[in-house]
Amino acid sequence: MTPLESRKQLLLAESELHRALLAQEWAALTDESAALTRQAATIGAMMSAAAALVAGLSSLGGKKSAPPAEKSSWVQTLLKGAGLLATLWPVFCPPPRD
Repeated sequence: MTPLESRKQLLLAESELHRALLAQEWAALTDESAALTRQAATIGAMMSAAAALVAGLSSLGGKKSAPPAEKSSWVQTLLKGAGLLATLWPVFCPPPRD
């Protein structure tokens, strides 16, 4: 075997090694990308739920510039709470995905 042939075989072996390392790094990068995507989706869902909760609570409070003539009944309070619950229910308990 000539020195040129042995050098060629060495370069081919080194190239195959680099190809295998690149494939491993690509697989690790793909896994990390998928994990980051899942985390971003989770954070987005939590932010959406928090925004809906804040919006619901702020609508429950309303403006208090003038005192009401009479105190609201427990039925009105219950209906207002049920409306808030109906608004927030889909955010905290989404339907199962198939």
